[in-house]
Amino acid sequence: MNIKLLIVVNVDWFFLSHRLPIALEAQKKGFDVTIVTADTGKVEEIRSHGLTVETFPFQRSGTNAIKELSGIFQLARLYKKHSPGVIHHVTLKTSIFGSIAARVARVPGVINAISGLGFAFSSGKKNLLNRIIQGMMKVAFRGERNHFIFQNPDDFNLFKEAGYGTEDNSMIIKGSGIDLQEYSYETPTEKEKLQIVLPGRMLKDKGVMEFIEAAKLMKEQLYGKCEWLLVGDVDEENPSTITKAELAELTDGDYIQWLGFQDGMKEIYQNSDIVVLPSYREGLPKALIEACAIGRPIVTTDAVGCRECVIEGENGYMVPVGDHEELARKVALLGNDRELRLEFGKKSRKLAENEFSIENVVEKHMEMYEKVLGIEQD
Repeated sequence: MNIKLLIVVNVDWFFLSHRLPIALEAQKKGFDVTIVTADTGKVEEIRSHGLTVETFPFQRSGTNAIKELSGIFQLARLYKKHSPGVIHHVTLKTSIFGSIAARVARVPGVINAISGLGFAFSSGKKNLLNRIIQGMMKVAFRGERNHFIFQNPDDFNLFKEAGYGTEDNSMIIKGSGIDLQEYSYETPTEKEKLQIVLPGRMLKDKGVMEFIEAAKLMKEQLYGKCEWLLVGDVDEENPSTITKAELAELTDGDYIQWLGFQDGMKEIYQNSDIVVLPSYREGLPKALIEACAIGRPIVTTDAVGCRECVIEGENGYMVPVGDHEELARKVALLGNDRELRLEFGKKSRKLAENEFSIENVVEKHMEMYEKVLGIEQD
């Protein structure tokens, strides 16, 4: 085939955790694959898989307009240098800037993976940032060269209403997929204290404050019986971040603990009893996909992306965004009933098998590449 494919991801670790199997399958099918990403120390690990890497200094939350504009033209020069047949952008900001650069470089095929619409959309306000993003989207996403991958139907419908996404140029692929053999079902062990886990970056719009408030509300009932564990790093580039100092004040190291970033998330899920993500908006959270695969009951919000991981009353519960009292009630309901937790966990596993396998996700990406290139599919 020997068609040049660029996969453009803002940071190297995100590529490894969310897109590596797709790149390897594309290479196996004969694409000449290059990864364009910022180097945070994981680039050599990408190269160890036999992939070519072109480093680029992406700014995840830059506010300097001149610098951002310069970055678009630098990206356009890089695209001209490689002359790809297809570019696959990952995340909203990369898709906006990359699509403008692709137009300048006259790239024939562009795929934009909208893996969540981020802080500007989850805030629900028509603020300046939101208006700027909407304006740039109009510039970036017009034209027939653009195709889209969405992780949930809500984001697709939003783009469709805005005049960007259509049935012909879009595909819904539920998340980044999960290796169901690596993340096999594990019956939770009985232990002295239940583990209630929130996996994710320490951001307000991940529902971290609601998680802490729910824990405090249930302290008199549950102290000594469970641990509420926050597992994830702070994200200083995100306007919704909660600082390390704030986390130290909000947790006590006993009943409510912040464990920080953990390499072994599979073991975290295996040791957990209930997985909670009270997020305001997601694409489709990998954390909940992994929790489902391991076989854990879920408590999340009735929010875009999150609701894709829960069948209400079967493998978990959905609560209104921002409602820590209802969150506490649903966690307590599961916490007080081991048989219910086991029943819900088995149904979580079944959902993962039906909806989230990595094989299905990779296959659908290959279909999208072939569609953009006009290759006849079997």
